Amino acid sequence: MRSAFLFLLALILSISSDTAWAAKRVALVIGVSEYRQVPRLPNPARDADVMAALFKKAGFDAVDSRRDLGIAELRRAIREFSAASQDADVAVVYYAGHGIEVDGVNYLVPADAKLASDFDIEDETISLDRVMRALDGAKRLKLVILDACRDNPFATSMKRTVASRAIGRGLAKVEPAMSDTLIAFAARAGAVASDGDGQNSPFATALVRNIAEPGLDLRIAFGRVRDEVLKATGNRQEPFVYGSLGGDTVALVPRAADPEAEARVDYELAAQVGTREAWDSFLAKHPAGFFANLARGQNSKLEAAQQGRARADDAKRQADELAAQKAADFRRQLEEQSARQTAEAKQKLSEQAKRELDEARAQIAEQAKRELDEARRQAEQARQQADAARVQVDEARRQAAADAQIQVEQAKRDAKAQADKAQADKAQAEKLAALTPSQPPPQAPPPAAPKMDPSDIARLLQAHLKRVGCDPGSMDGKWDDGSRKALELFNKSADTHFDVKLASLDALDSVRGKTDRVCPLVCAKGQRAEGDRCVQIGCSSGYVLNASGACEKRPEPAPKPKTVTRQEPAATRSAPAPRGGGGKCFSFGGKTYCE
Repeated sequence: MRSAFLFLLALILSISSDTAWAAKRVALVIGVSEYRQVPRLPNPARDADVMAALFKKAGFDAVDSRRDLGIAELRRAIREFSAASQDADVAVVYYAGHGIEVDGVNYLVPADAKLASDFDIEDETISLDRVMRALDGAKRLKLVILDACRDNPFATSMKRTVASRAIGRGLAKVEPAMSDTLIAFAARAGAVASDGDGQNSPFATALVRNIAEPGLDLRIAFGRVRDEVLKATGNRQEPFVYGSLGGDTVALVPRAADPEAEARVDYELAAQVGTREAWDSFLAKHPAGFFANLARGQNSKLEAAQQGRARADDAKRQADELAAQKAADFRRQLEEQSARQTAEAKQKLSEQAKRELDEARAQIAEQAKRELDEARRQAEQARQQADAARVQVDEARRQAAADAQIQVEQAKRDAKAQADKAQADKAQAEKLAALTPSQPPPQAPPPAAPKMDPSDIARLLQAHLKRVGCDPGSMDGKWDDGSRKALELFNKSADTHFDVKLASLDALDSVRGKTDRVCPLVCAKGQRAEGDRCVQIGCSSGYVLNASGACEKRPEPAPKPKTVTRQEPAATRSAPAPRGGGGKCFSFGGKTYCE
């Protein structure tokens, strides 16, 4: 099981070094300034240039930038971009130029549009719905930015073919039907946007400043754009965003990865195993850095603990050999003395000699019992010393794992403190730069904490449950019945109420915070708890272990019936007894002796 876990750890460490997945991002940028039937717009071409440069600088995989397109060219550009966005994760369309709203439908006006009557709108313009369908293939984000809410010069000269047909001012409000979609207008629905007096429109200027900030959620970025445009236009123009995104942070440019995040996760995995092989695997992947120095320190502690355990094992082996030698010497002495006493008894062949022999045997047995008890006591003392040394080794290993966990938590707190300080400094700088009495700038969200894989959470929770005495069985990251029973026992012992059906970060934090055993140690009958292990119950001399596992006094043996020895008259020496019978006889050692 240990070798399999080490193999799994090495596999995790190897695959975690792969490069991070990068999303494919594509953009289509269109600017129309040179209209053929109405006065020229100065800013759309310049706005499109700065937006195209922004997307390229942000690392977009493809940026298609077009200028002053006619209706046929505009349709072709949108059709080609639809094909390019099929396998993209993020697709963005930016349009700067004239737009028109008719009967609640928004249209983009190309450079060659005449729009002599409202009947020509469908033929000479492109609807916003057609642009949205071109983004349908994007997987994660579909974004349309329209700087097209300018005052429309076609509306005054356009002939009405249907009296009831409404031609609005600005653009109409939209509700995207597709998920993960945002549509940003330079001005609120029905309002007109300003071109401004600078090189770029106020809307384009605010976009360049905010939407490409690494890690900044687009919803916050467009909120900043709104605040800056309101300030620049004296509250006359308010950009508006339609659509919705999910709960995750969606940034146009991802935040740079934390270089220490991968090493921190690998360090925690190695700390759960707590063996030299695990630390060696970690150092093979991360040979330098803060966590590499911590791993070398853990290796040094484990090496010292292993040396102490080896010394304890040597002491136990020597004690066992000494006890065995003493027992062998005692048996040899007992056999020699018994043989000698038997020979003496054979020579005496008298009742007095038999009594002396019995007394000598009793003394020998008592002495043998004392010496054997002493040998057992010495062996037990040696075993206890070896067990104490083993407990010290286990405590050193547990302390090493605890130290590793403390260092990981300290590293997390230091990293969080640095991130919080950087975020606070950045928020303060933004506040000093943009704060006005009427509208304070929104604050940036705190950096998102690195996520962990559910199997990693389960594996860490299993390891910590085993450490506090709630054994889940295997620690392979699979949340099985043994793991659920272990967490249920932890809830009962620690008075917590975590859901046992899955491994959660809350449960992991709670179990990780326990430094001592939480689940009680359950021993079998005839055993008792000693520290973190079960040992056999030993009874003192004269006591025995009963069926319930307790020591009780040994019962007295039943008294033996007394034998009456009849005194025979002494035989005369002048008349020896015949060889076949007669005389005084007794049995000893399985043989019969006669005078």
